[in-house]
Amino acid sequence: MKQILLAFSLLIATVFTACNEQKQEQEQAPKGVTVMIYSEYIDPAMIDDFEEKTGYKLHLELYEAQEEMIGKLQSVGTSQYDVIIASDVVIQQMVRLKLISALDINRVPNRKNIATKFLNRPYDPSNTYTIPYLLGTTGILYRDTTIDPDSVSYSMLFDSNQTKGSFSLLNESRSMLALTLLALGFDANSTNQDEINKAVELLLKVKKDPHFIGFDGSVGGKEKVLSNMNWAAIVFNGDAQAAIDEDSTLQFAIPKEGSFMWADAMTLSSQAPNPDGAYAFMNYILDAENGAQLAKYINYASPNKASLRVIDSTYKNNRVINPPRETYARLTFLKDPGDAAMMLDEAWTIVKIR
Repeated sequence: MKQILLAFSLLIATVFTACNEQKQEQEQAPKGVTVMIYSEYIDPAMIDDFEEKTGYKLHLELYEAQEEMIGKLQSVGTSQYDVIIASDVVIQQMVRLKLISALDINRVPNRKNIATKFLNRPYDPSNTYTIPYLLGTTGILYRDTTIDPDSVSYSMLFDSNQTKGSFSLLNESRSMLALTLLALGFDANSTNQDEINKAVELLLKVKKDPHFIGFDGSVGGKEKVLSNMNWAAIVFNGDAQAAIDEDSTLQFAIPKEGSFMWADAMTLSSQAPNPDGAYAFMNYILDAENGAQLAKYINYASPNKASLRVIDSTYKNNRVINPPRETYARLTFLKDPGDAAMMLDEAWTIVKIR
């Protein structure tokens, strides 16, 4: 009996020791922070720097279009992500779908670095859900030094008689519909059924052009122009600048009919498994030096006033990254379509399946 009791005691001690060691290993292992983000949207060097400075392992979940991001969150849930970086135009939709939570701004002390003009924006008027990440525009990247960017029109792509080579359009429903409305002389934020129908008709006509090779993400469109697969593509200005850095013969234009500005924001996932890590990431991005590094690497405008004090004049004077005043006059922000969202979704479905 004593031998049995001794063996049992040794077994209990072994199990207890193993459990204790496992607990210590878990406590010592760095917690992960998972950020859902557009591809090629952070300087890779910042990943290691963030991990070294905060002790959190950083994991990136990449996406190429807003619709893809929202669809994934709805299908797999939000418990796998801590921070979701989303474009302004979908913020209110994400709030309605309960994909993101209200922020505790006291946990992001570097929020003081955000320029005032980028607070209280229509997509988040009370600054409840968002912290700005980067800002940009959307236009046409093309391979033709004979065409002055100031003279570019959407007819470069939408009129088969003026198209000089293969091209792709942007694979984002709201963005592409807005640009097509502008090409027709309508408001980018129009929810008029007749005007939306005309935009659909134009896109269906463009799809029949033998030069049209499909809808693509901004990064994909950029790569196709760089590789000479495309003559032109609709892309974000930061991707356009990255392409121009590799090939100075490329050009980028905001068409004469106008385009839209966008602001991408950091949001807190509604079921974030590591909110402490999420706030640490947001605060890291809003540091003056980190914000400057991010903006310069990604080629987008920064909402960080502290970063603008340390960033160089070459960045500030770049017309692709920071459009001149006359170009800004042709830019607008997209608004949440509210009840008209279903109509826009139906319009895009027609464009894609026909």
